[in-house]
Amino acid sequence: MRNLLVSVARSALVASVLGIASCGGGGGGAGNGGGVSGPFGLESRPANLTCIAPARPDGDATTATMDAFPTAPAFSQPTKILQAPGDASRWFVLEKTGRIRVFSVSNPAAVATWLDFSTLVNANSEGGLLGMAFHPDYPATREVFVSYTGNPGGPMVSRVSRVILDNVSSPVVTTEQILLTVDQPFGNHNGGDIAFSPDGYLYFGLGDGGGGNDHFGYAQNNTRLLGKMLRIDVVAVVYPDPGYSIPADNPFEANAKCGPAANAASCPEIYATGLRNPWRWSFDRATDDLWLGDVGEGSREEVNRIERGGNYGWNCREGFIAGPSNCSTAGLIDPVTDYPHANGDVSITGGYVYRGTGLPALRGRYVFADFGSGRIWALEDDGQGGYSNDLLVDTPYNISAFALGENGELYFADISSGQIRQLTAAAGGGVDPIPSSLADTGCVDASDPTAPASGMIPYTVNAAFWSDGAVKERYFAIPDGTTVARNAAGDFGFPSGSVILKSFRLGGQLIETRLFMRHPDGVWAGYTYEWNSAETVATRVIGGKTRQVGAQTWIYPSEGECMQCHTSAAGFSLGPELAQLNGLFAYSSPGQTANQLATLEHIDWFTALLPGEPDILAALADPADTGESLTDRARAYLHTNCAQCHRPGGGTPSGMDLRATTALPAMNVCDVPPQLGDLGIANARLIAAGEAERSVLVERMKRRDVNGMPPIGSNLIDDDGVALLSSWIDSPGGC
Repeated sequence: MRNLLVSVARSALVASVLGIASCGGGGGGAGNGGGVSGPFGLESRPANLTCIAPARPDGDATTATMDAFPTAPAFSQPTKILQAPGDASRWFVLEKTGRIRVFSVSNPAAVATWLDFSTLVNANSEGGLLGMAFHPDYPATREVFVSYTGNPGGPMVSRVSRVILDNVSSPVVTTEQILLTVDQPFGNHNGGDIAFSPDGYLYFGLGDGGGGNDHFGYAQNNTRLLGKMLRIDVVAVVYPDPGYSIPADNPFEANAKCGPAANAASCPEIYATGLRNPWRWSFDRATDDLWLGDVGEGSREEVNRIERGGNYGWNCREGFIAGPSNCSTAGLIDPVTDYPHANGDVSITGGYVYRGTGLPALRGRYVFADFGSGRIWALEDDGQGGYSNDLLVDTPYNISAFALGENGELYFADISSGQIRQLTAAAGGGVDPIPSSLADTGCVDASDPTAPASGMIPYTVNAAFWSDGAVKERYFAIPDGTTVARNAAGDFGFPSGSVILKSFRLGGQLIETRLFMRHPDGVWAGYTYEWNSAETVATRVIGGKTRQVGAQTWIYPSEGECMQCHTSAAGFSLGPELAQLNGLFAYSSPGQTANQLATLEHIDWFTALLPGEPDILAALADPADTGESLTDRARAYLHTNCAQCHRPGGGTPSGMDLRATTALPAMNVCDVPPQLGDLGIANARLIAAGEAERSVLVERMKRRDVNGMPPIGSNLIDDDGVALLSSWIDSPGGC
C-alpha cells in the first residue's frame, strides 16, 4: 500500500467501448514512447482533425461577456474587484487567502501585490479576505477599510479594520486598526461585503453564523450582530481614537456598542435584520438605494432592497415561502424577487444597478447572477410594482463578485478561472459556436454519432464516479502537436482545445453524451446532449433538464452545474489523472489489453516522461473489487465522489480533505463535530470511529434532499457506496 493507493497488479479492466476507427495518423508522433515496457494498446497517436474545442459561447442575442483583460494572469480565487473612486486607471483584486492585487488598465500583465493580509486571514470554508472599501475622501485621506475572517488556526472571527497607508501607489508601511470583531460559530455564511454609502457611513453585511437553518437563531436576535446589515461611522472617528461611532438614526443607536459575542440589549450597529448570508450588495449610484442578494438555504434565493430598520424575514421566511422557523411573519419585508433552486441555481451573487452607456437596454436595471449556474439576470419592472427576472447570459462561470467600473460598465470575477470579465453587447447576434447536434461537433463519427471520431482515444478509470447506476464510455482528444502535462499530485493539465467525452447508458439505452471542453482562452466548460429513443440523434440541452427513463428520473446537468463539480482546486478535468488511469484497458484496436499510462507515454501523449514503470506508480483501488483492502476501496470512493469539492480550495463550507493521498488525521473527519448541522443524529460526528450510524458523512450519502450528498446530479442513493463507507467506518482500519 502506498499513500492509501494500491498497485496495478490486477486483472484487466475490460471496458464496454465503442470501436475507435483508425489508430494511425501521426497526431503526436510515431509513438517512440519514453522507455516504459509494453505491451501497448496503441502503436501511434491518432490524428485529431475534427474534435477541437471552439471559442466559448459569449451570450444571448443582445448580451455577452468578454475577457476584460486578456493579458492579465489568472488571480487566485478572487472574491471582490473594485476601482478607487475617481481613478479609472487601476483595478484592485481581493484574493480569498488574503492578498490585494493591483494592475494598471494600460498594462494588465504587470500585476503587483498592493497589500497582504495572508498571515491574518482564516481562509477556511467560506472565509477569507471578503471586502474592501476606500475612504470617501481617498486618496486625500490615505485609508482603506477591509473585511476578512481572522484568527487562523483558531475559532473564526469576522473583522473590519481601518488600514492607514504611507502612500497609495505602492504602500510599504501600513497601520491596521481593528474596528469591529464578531465571533463566527461556523465557517460559512460570513457575508463580509463592506461599502460606504452616499451618506458617508460604512455598511457591513454579516451572515447568520452558519450551520444549517440559522442554527442559533441569530438572524432574528438583535442582541447579536450576525444575520444583519450594520452601519457605523468611521469617518467622524479619527485615528488613533479607537473604533467607530453610531449614526444618530440607527434603529438602536442609544444602546451600548456590541461585543464579539452575546450582548445585553439590541445592538446599535444594526441597520437591518433578518438576513441569511448577504454575500454581495451595492448602492445605486443614481438613487442611493441599497440592493442586496441574500443567499438562501435549500429552496430560494432572493433580492432585497434594504431599508433602515427593515426585517427581511430569515429564518421565518426564505424568499416568498415559509422558512425553517415557525415564527410570526408580522412586520417582515418580502424580497423584491426570488428564484428557486433548480437547474443549477443555488447561490445568488448580488450585483449592481447598471448606469453605463454600453448596454442601453440595461440602464437603470439591477443585474445579478447565480454562483452555481453562472446565469446572469436583470430585473424587469412589470409596471405594477413588481419585478421579473430577465435572463441575460447563461455562462459557465462561478461569479463571486460584480463591480461597477469608473466608466459605468459592469465587470465580474470568476472565482474558478481567476478571470475578470465584462458584460458587453453581443457581437454578431450572440452566435453560439457549440453545435446543437452532437453529430456536428467533430467529436463523433458524423455518419454514426454513437461512435467516436477517429481522433478520440478511449480510456477508463480505476474508481468510477457514481452516476445513478449508468454505464459510461469515455474518450479524450487533444489538438495535434500538443501534449498533456502532469503536476506533482498526478493531475493532468490538458492543453487548450482539448475535449473529454463521456456517454451514459441506462439498461443498455444510450441516453446522454457530455463534452467537457477547454476552450482556446484556457477556460473549461461543459455541454450535454440528449439522445432520442432510436439512438440516432443527440441534441444539445441548454440549462439542464430531467427525463423519465423507465422508473428512473435522469438529470441532464446545466452548464453551471458542470462547473460545480469540475472545480479549479481539482484541476477541472477530474477523472483523467495518473492514479485513475494507472490500470489495464482492453483496446478494441489493435485488440490489445495494456496499461493506459504506458500506452499514452508510448504514443507521446505526455509532456514529460513517466517517473517510472506503471507498476511502481500510485493507482486508485476499484471500490467494487473485494480483493482490495477495505481502506483502499473506501478512500478511493471518497476521492472520486467527494474530493473534487472536499479539499483545500474546493469551495465547500466544510474543512474536510477527502483526497486519497491525504493522511487520515489530516482529513479532518475522524470524531470531528459537524459544522453544518447534525441531521438529527445524537452526538453526531463527521465520521464517528466504529459507529457509522453516528456519522454525518454516511447519513448525507443516504439522502437526496437539501442535506444530501452529492448535492446535485443524482436522484438515486448509491447503496453499495453507503455499505462500503459504513463497513470501513465500523472496521478497526477506519477512524
